[in-house]
Amino acid sequence: MSAAVEADVSPDRDPKAGLSFGPIEESIGFLLRIAQLTVFERTFVELQRRDVKIGEFTILLAIFENPGVRQGVIADVLKIKWSNMTKLVRSLEERGLVERIVPPHDRRSIELHVTQGGRNFIEGFTPLMEEADRKALSMLSNEECVQLLALLRKVSGWPSLTTGGRDV
Repeated sequence: MSAAVEADVSPDRDPKAGLSFGPIEESIGFLLRIAQLTVFERTFVELQRRDVKIGEFTILLAIFENPGVRQGVIADVLKIKWSNMTKLVRSLEERGLVERIVPPHDRRSIELHVTQGGRNFIEGFTPLMEEADRKALSMLSNEECVQLLALLRKVSGWPSLTTGGRDV
């Protein structure tokens, strides 16, 4: 490694200073991935002392918002492999946060429901998650956050939201 490169990546400097990635720096996919990793890294710092991962919380919240949902439906929407989804649900079930129920009208399916413990966890964790999200995006103004959210929902194929009288 040359001395010039070593100076560019020293702890006192911005690690990106002096580095070029050529035309990929204008690739939306590349920048979305780097932005995702940056936000996750900042969010994990805020939530590192918690006993649930963001992915598990997302699954728990999806079950809470959609009582009786099948895990395959959530897996498909969130683009999670079914085998990984099974592990996530099993972990939440073992911790008493969700339960699997076989409905009497269809013995072949399994519905997911949040337990009271899961509800309590959601109540306590949601404000922490929202605060961590705000801190992770602190470099953006409120208007920029609204715009980014709207664009990400559009790219994801999710409908727009209306929040506080503004389309999001």
